[in-house]
Amino acid sequence: MTRFATSLVTLALLSAGVIATSPTIPVLAAGGGGGGGGGPSDDVMRPPATSPPSPGTRSSHRKRAQKQSFLSDPAFVEGYRSAYSTIYDRNDYASAIAELRALGHDDYANVANLIGYSYRKLGNYELSQVWYERALKSDPNHVLTWNYYGLWQIERGNRDQAEFHLKRIAAICGTDCNEYRTLAEALEKPPGTVLVY
Repeated sequence: MTRFATSLVTLALLSAGVIATSPTIPVLAAGGGGGGGGGPSDDVMRPPATSPPSPGTRSSHRKRAQKQSFLSDPAFVEGYRSAYSTIYDRNDYASAIAELRALGHDDYANVANLIGYSYRKLGNYELSQVWYERALKSDPNHVLTWNYYGLWQIERGNRDQAEFHLKRIAAICGTDCNEYRTLAEALEKPPGTVLVY
């Protein structure tokens, strides 16, 4: 019994140590934007979900925490919200790109996705593709990027690729999420239909 109690206490202390050293990353209410229908979908600014570090990965966990520390920087949050408003309230895509680039975190999926979205709305499909791929490199499960990139595929006439994107979205958030529904609706429209997303 004593050995069991000692093991239990040791386990509790190790667990508390892991919890205490895990970084707290705030969930910010600034969206990543857009989708179909009435307005931006709920894409909260947060890093990709990660599992707790295993004993041999502590330094990579610390690097990830440092890399994501900008999320709690009020200047970053305000700049992101301003760029978001520039895109979705004023439809000033060129200014939004400048605002997003000025944040200094182009490799963050939410930022890269909005830059890609803005370039797509400006009709620059080549640069839009570069930014969507950059967002997916940062977070392969960034569902809004899969949605926007799927719409990009439809606009470029790549309906088979858009179907692939739709399947990726279904695997990430199911068929009931806004990103799935809007891309599915866009795919139901006849080829050549102007999309308003």
